[in-house]
Amino acid sequence: MTFGTWFTWGAWAQPYAYDYGSTVVYRDNYVYVDNQQYASAAQYYDQAVSIADSVPQDVDDAKVEWMPLGVFAISEESATDTGMMIQLAVSKEGIIAGTFYNDITGTDRPLEGMVDQKTQRAAWKFADGKDQDIVMETGIYNLTQNEATALVHFGQEQTQTWIMVRLAEPKQDEPGETPAIPQ
Repeated sequence: MTFGTWFTWGAWAQPYAYDYGSTVVYRDNYVYVDNQQYASAAQYYDQAVSIADSVPQDVDDAKVEWMPLGVFAISEESATDTGMMIQLAVSKEGIIAGTFYNDITGTDRPLEGMVDQKTQRAAWKFADGKDQDIVMETGIYNLTQNEATALVHFGQEQTQTWIMVRLAEPKQDEPGETPAIPQ
């Protein structure tokens, strides 16, 4: 998957892969990017919230074009299968939309956010008005990979590194074949 000229502001000369826990590290209440102090942990969280909240209000929904980014299983770095998944898409304007699904509880919730043009950070949060202090972020380039790291901010005080693993697309039934019915 490539963004090429997808975004209305054009493509980046150099896509940047955010590798949380390696190139982006939390240490002593600061965030370091490529071993350079970048911002305080609180400022970095505030930036993620600002990106996620920057969805333009004047977008004509009927004219928005979407590029599916995929369905990802998400879990804390050290966790096994959590049953949590997200499905994401991005618009030409950089709007992120999708759905969070928890297989264990059977609940789904809408997601909404934005891609920052300068930093290539993609940040989103729940779009149903609940848990507004929870923000998930990763680099937009990371969303083209089969496996990548992401940050989940649980408010300003707690941030965890999570893993996103792209799930394979469902196999299409052959023409004339009767689809299997789940048992």
